[in-house]
Amino acid sequence: MIRKAIVAAAGRGTRMKHLSQDRPKHLIPVCGRPFLYYVIQHLHEAGIHDIVVVAGYKAETLQDSMRKYFSDIRVVNQFAKLGEERYGTACPLECVREEVSAEPFVFLYGDNLYSPSDLARIADDNTFHAVAGLHHEHPEHYGVLVTQNNFLTRIVEKPKQFVGNFINVGLYRFYPEVFQYLDHIEKSERGEYEVTDVVSLLAAKKKVQVVSLADYWFDFGKPEDIHIVEKFLNTGAYDRED
Repeated sequence: MIRKAIVAAAGRGTRMKHLSQDRPKHLIPVCGRPFLYYVIQHLHEAGIHDIVVVAGYKAETLQDSMRKYFSDIRVVNQFAKLGEERYGTACPLECVREEVSAEPFVFLYGDNLYSPSDLARIADDNTFHAVAGLHHEHPEHYGVLVTQNNFLTRIVEKPKQFVGNFINVGLYRFYPEVFQYLDHIEKSERGEYEVTDVVSLLAAKKKVQVVSLADYWFDFGKPEDIHIVEKFLNTGAYDRED
């Protein structure tokens, strides 16, 4: 089993409005603790204890907050390494190249919550890269994973026409080979460096398996998500809204 995880938590989270003015959204309290606390706690429960958090916005605040709860995580400052102008979901990978250049790792976003069981499934060490997904009623709002024989063939971002309803939930398993492909991506149409572009290059070589989540996924992006996650943590009721 893979024991290392990279948690991407560099963004501010502008959709959280005033709640993220003085802290990254990953630190917004949920049931009295920062949301990121539950992300890391679930990784620990999955058996993953070698954790690197890639911070950016208010990086020192994030580091100080996490040190109150965990002594075994490391924080890398993306803005210090790459500057604030270079942006995108692939940037955290650039920041940890030296940290994980010789071993496999799980890659996830610090504003997404998964079950320990699903995290353990993606951490299965079987030599293939992997992306996690689940079936969704509104795939047009997400990246859709097109698959064949349990392998990813392509990712269609927010399709205007139906191509499937199995969506990307931002949870990956990578091997060191990923950094070779990272060097070949360019800015997307949004002007960002996208981790999905790296995954697409790997998929073209039939190197990416698809793992279906068995439990749940919460994307912590809007103020109303606080109540949804709190209700789930308190009662186990899963009523994620879209």
